[in-house]
Amino acid sequence: MSAVTEVLSHGRTQLGKVIVGQSILIDQVMMVLLCNGHALMEGAPGLAKTLLVKATSNILQVGFQRVQCTSDLMPADILGTNVLNSATASFNLHKGPIFTDLLLVDEINRMPPRTQAALLEAMEERQVTIDGVRHALSTGFSVFATQNPVEFEGTYPLPEAQLDRFLAKLIVDYPEADDEIAVLQLHHKGFDIHTLGSIGLEPFPSDLLSQARQEIKNVQVEPALFSYLTKIIRRTREWPSIALGASPRAAINLLLFAKANAAADGREFLIPDDVKATALPVLRHRIMLKPDAELEGMTSDHVLTDVLKAVEVPR
Repeated sequence: MSAVTEVLSHGRTQLGKVIVGQSILIDQVMMVLLCNGHALMEGAPGLAKTLLVKATSNILQVGFQRVQCTSDLMPADILGTNVLNSATASFNLHKGPIFTDLLLVDEINRMPPRTQAALLEAMEERQVTIDGVRHALSTGFSVFATQNPVEFEGTYPLPEAQLDRFLAKLIVDYPEADDEIAVLQLHHKGFDIHTLGSIGLEPFPSDLLSQARQEIKNVQVEPALFSYLTKIIRRTREWPSIALGASPRAAINLLLFAKANAAADGREFLIPDDVKATALPVLRHRIMLKPDAELEGMTSDHVLTDVLKAVEVPR
């Protein structure tokens, strides 16, 4: 078993103790972490988005912090601030929750623009600037942000520049009927989301994540697939119903996520199906539909599916 498939297997087993169903979502979360990226998780309230990220931090055994976004959240609330020490007459940095490995940003679209901008630097540069001084963040720093797709009052839609920093946008759907029954049975037996530490989640073996990340880097890519991937990205920029197409950064992220998908499938080489399987999570938040397309009920996923069908697959 390769390191990547071992990570996915271990993640499914351990997270399955607290998350019922959602196997595709669990795999995608693991792959985002293996790519050392950030993810935007969109779904209605009560679908265990927060629980999934908290449980993931437990099996990773990394630093974890959570920020609950509100309309009055200031940059200093997440970055920290310099505090005067009267005894030494000097300023000491009081670090905010962003100084961690895994940061959960709940309801990110409630975060005001100034604070969004502060988070943007941290996501892209893995550093923050406080009073003109730069402070490095953890090399494994990852942001998992959640947002509610149906509530818009008191929210600030994320600008395209920030959306482009998320490796993937993961859609969290309602569970199947059998899974929902299993959730009720689990809670009936005494499961408590507030006592994750007592559930006995087993951490990943040491060095497994670093081995898995190296495997993803080593996935071979034929020249024809570079061309195929580029054609998909460029096609989004000329598609009739798309006002804003995908950027070169989107192409880089699609290549990375596709390589992770190949490694997760136990392969050391990329195939077109890897690109197709990862195109929606990587691109759905990076394109902007024209108003008339939205009025007709089109969604990013529908349009991207049509784009994929229109691009010839290399043989």
